[in-house]
Amino acid sequence: MSLNYHQSWNPAAAVIGMAFLSFCCHLDMSDQPKYKPYGASSFFADGTSARPLVEGTIARGHMITDSLLATGKSGGKFADLFPFPVTSAVVQRGQDRFDTFCSPCHGRIADGNGMIVQRGFPAPPSLLTDSLRAEPAGFFYDVMTNGFGKMYSYAPSIGERDRWAIVAYIRALQLSRKIPLTDLPETDRRHFRDIVP
Repeated sequence: MSLNYHQSWNPAAAVIGMAFLSFCCHLDMSDQPKYKPYGASSFFADGTSARPLVEGTIARGHMITDSLLATGKSGGKFADLFPFPVTSAVVQRGQDRFDTFCSPCHGRIADGNGMIVQRGFPAPPSLLTDSLRAEPAGFFYDVMTNGFGKMYSYAPSIGERDRWAIVAYIRALQLSRKIPLTDLPETDRRHFRDIVP
């Protein structure tokens, strides 16, 4: 007995069969009952689908344990203190991060004349002005974290401690423009006397 595979087939029956199969197999998450975020619910007594956190819930991922470190604020206001000691290693790290991320716009000395400004991009304010020198340290941290004007947030690119290191370096640059020569150690005064007539 031989099988004949060349029997005629009905294209209409094939199309109907495929449509039936696709309809029957279309059981996915879009077909199940669910609540949209913050949608109304008749199931819960308060009428909302969003439920309060269970007491004792512990956050996963990024949890703010030090408000000053994470926000630059203390008591809801920009703080003029640092969340960790500022050492020369911190300032050097800040210089490295400033040169990498900030100097293209702000310039290597924070005067607002970076490379992209020299090529036509609008100039940011000089960080050396008296008005910005008067801003608390937390202000600069907040600007790096949340952006300001045309400057976007650098939080995804620069970690919290590095943002504070940049603030320390900005403070060093601001101080360097106003410090009297008499306040410098003798070795530094000698150096400046040699290069400044």
